[in-house]
Amino acid sequence: MSATTAEQVYAELLERVGEANPRPRIEPVRRLAELAGSPQLSFPVIQVAGTNGKTSTSRAIESLLRAHGLRTGLFTSPHLVDFTERFQLDGSPISGEALTAAWQELSAPLAIVDAELAAAGHGPITFFEALAVLAFSAFADAPVEVAVIEVGMGGEWDATNIADAQVAVFTPIDLDHTAILGADIETIARTKAGIIKPGAVVVSAEQDPAAIEELTAAAERLETPLLVQGRHFALTDDRLAVGGRMISVTGTTGAEYAPTFVPLFGHHQAQNAALAIAAVETFFGGDRAVSEEVLEEGFGQLTSPGRLQLIGTEPVVYVDAAHNPHGAEALARAVAESFSFEELALVVGVLAEKDAAGVLAALAPIAHRVTLTPVDSPRSVAAAELAAIADTEVPGTPVEIAESLPEALDEARAWAGRASGRGVLVVGSVILAGEAIAFARAEGWGSA
Repeated sequence: MSATTAEQVYAELLERVGEANPRPRIEPVRRLAELAGSPQLSFPVIQVAGTNGKTSTSRAIESLLRAHGLRTGLFTSPHLVDFTERFQLDGSPISGEALTAAWQELSAPLAIVDAELAAAGHGPITFFEALAVLAFSAFADAPVEVAVIEVGMGGEWDATNIADAQVAVFTPIDLDHTAILGADIETIARTKAGIIKPGAVVVSAEQDPAAIEELTAAAERLETPLLVQGRHFALTDDRLAVGGRMISVTGTTGAEYAPTFVPLFGHHQAQNAALAIAAVETFFGGDRAVSEEVLEEGFGQLTSPGRLQLIGTEPVVYVDAAHNPHGAEALARAVAESFSFEELALVVGVLAEKDAAGVLAALAPIAHRVTLTPVDSPRSVAAAELAAIADTEVPGTPVEIAESLPEALDEARAWAGRASGRGVLVVGSVILAGEAIAFARAEGWGSA
């Protein structure tokens, strides 16, 4: 029953303009939320923007808040396999029944706003606009005591920005969605800084100078405090540990946290964890440290699906949702730091709006073999087109072309199985990551 009702909601949402084509507007979303009872005002919000690390950081913040005893809501996008993954209540996907109830409550407001937009000559509420209000409504119905909300794209006009977040969190800002957000980091950061509201506190990862300049300008204009990693809090130690990282952090309060285990791979995840600690300290007023018990429980229960997630053994297969050069560089470093593959086969698929050359170039240092596959999306780059790019960006490396992900996985796994010390990594697209996880489950690999 749960899966069916959630699938029905998803099918109705898919009839709207897709989330890959956002409209740079916010007022129709405010109007929709107003007619739905302004659910985004029912609970405090921590909002997370940035280019890479948004989902992992959001999940870490939520996990720490839940370990503190709060009833939490977590909204992230996109989903990997199941639509309900986008709406987490107390660390678990929302039930189909609860999601359907919230969607039914939204039907009349949606009809009204769609009609108003049509009368004004504008397009109807989009997929992501409806999705964001649906999330706020579901969290209000739960009810939650705090919601962690990942920004979809940009910030200023993103549908999630109808919330007045008391903590605005920024993960590293880099180039992505340049056709929509702008061609340089400065412009992108200016748009993302739009989530900062009067009365908020801003918590930021270390940033490109152009990005921090924009965040600083926005914070000064709105007279909001700005806490930056490396200045006001720091990751003081980060060491490889079995199954993850052992980190030490100095918080915004000046507290020196004891070394803590984070069950995620890569230095970038250690940075995300430090940012999450700072965000939670700030949420609780910025005058006390997070307790050792909360830190251990919060990070102990932390997962980050689709981020160096093991989905198969014999041979070993990992999947990662990295889909831009910045993310791919962090992934390549994490693989080099955390694993000891003698040879690694990459299965790569990329969407047309992404920097395929940049992604492949970033992955080249860890690739011993590349199998290219289309992504299950009309926006996919053809494998043959990717092959031409790979010839330049991954020189001297064997490249295979597959017609589908199952074919690519069969080919890569067969290669990996012919010698010890080999593994497979699926990378290049969130959609591709979800496909791989679903395929591994269907095939009974046992780890997905």
